[in-house]
Amino acid sequence: MQETIIVEETTNISDPEVDILTEGRLHKLLVFFYKPVAWPDWAFGLTLLALSILSGLFWWRIIGDEQSAWVVAILSGLLMGADMALLVSLPKRGISYGPWKAQFVVLALPRVGATAVAAIIGNWWDISWGLGLFLGAQLLGTAALIWGTEIEPFRLQLTEFIMFTPRLSPGSKPIRLLHITDLHVERLTAREEKVVELAQKAKPDIIVITGDYVNLSYNRDPETHRQVWQLLRRLKAAGGVYATLGSPPVDLRETVVPIFANLPVKLMRQAWEQVDLGDGRHLTLLGLDCTHHLPTDEARLAQLVNDAPTDAPQVLLYHSPELMPQATNQDIDLYLCGHTHGGQVRLPLIGPILTSSQLGRRFVMGLYRHGRTHLYVSRGVGLEGMSAPRVRFLCPPEMTLVTIRPASL
Repeated sequence: MQETIIVEETTNISDPEVDILTEGRLHKLLVFFYKPVAWPDWAFGLTLLALSILSGLFWWRIIGDEQSAWVVAILSGLLMGADMALLVSLPKRGISYGPWKAQFVVLALPRVGATAVAAIIGNWWDISWGLGLFLGAQLLGTAALIWGTEIEPFRLQLTEFIMFTPRLSPGSKPIRLLHITDLHVERLTAREEKVVELAQKAKPDIIVITGDYVNLSYNRDPETHRQVWQLLRRLKAAGGVYATLGSPPVDLRETVVPIFANLPVKLMRQAWEQVDLGDGRHLTLLGLDCTHHLPTDEARLAQLVNDAPTDAPQVLLYHSPELMPQATNQDIDLYLCGHTHGGQVRLPLIGPILTSSQLGRRFVMGLYRHGRTHLYVSRGVGLEGMSAPRVRFLCPPEMTLVTIRPASL
């Protein structure tokens, strides 16, 4: 029978007054490009026309050929119109529920930029090469958008790895721990159903979830909160389900914390908890709210580690990878997080365009090991909100199954 020992935090460390994420450049860009949501529908007909003409003008000014400029303008309008139709259709088909107007503007800008680049190359080399590059880039963009919206976000994977720790008694049965993060629910889709399916198939001893339950565009939406509750209550493991909160702008404390009422999920907020999984196996979970204000979160982690026992493997549950240097210094065995989405959009040879981490690309996705500490940065399940296109590219969603074994003597 499961036995749990709980020690709640008694620290007086207060939340920071400044929200680090909302003051960051990425969030400000998301807010800026979210403004078209308030535009009337008819304005987007004019926007589409203006962007098509702008593409043609770029071509005409650089190449100086009026006939090909008209071809570029017409094709640009048709392909951007196809983007608009696709985005409008996504909620109707139960694929994603982001605001199509903001996404359309964000996606149109690379199309116009690619046209200008093709014109420069055509002027430097040959107009036929420029037209070929223009058409190839635009068609590739359409194919990438279809893949990124309709296919890759639903290719949810279960990533598995094995780690060894001397804090698990020799001869102990392995512990199977399932990590889920960044659900970013707008409305329940086939992806969330796959989360439940994979969790059941994995048969973990324990499930842990590290925040960002709702989408930034729906963080005050009661229906979203209700559907998150419906999803979380379906997650079950013999050793229990444990959770921490994500980024403050996403997991608003006043709206997300109440979701956990009447749920068989333990929300850990600056708390450690030692869980008896039977057969002499224990885990010590360290759960922290994520503020992204590193002095605050570092102090909370230091106090938590000071209070928690060290006679069992210690698992840090924190939304972002930004505490890895401190976790290494504290000899924490396993650190599970998400937040970066692995970049969500990754380009060949370049990798992630953005990570939203104060550590940049230092810990983007996957397994890292420094000293005793194993860090796994999950690509997460869901998609960024507000004006961010609801796409994944070369970065499919994932859940992580960690098998913890005793280290060999």
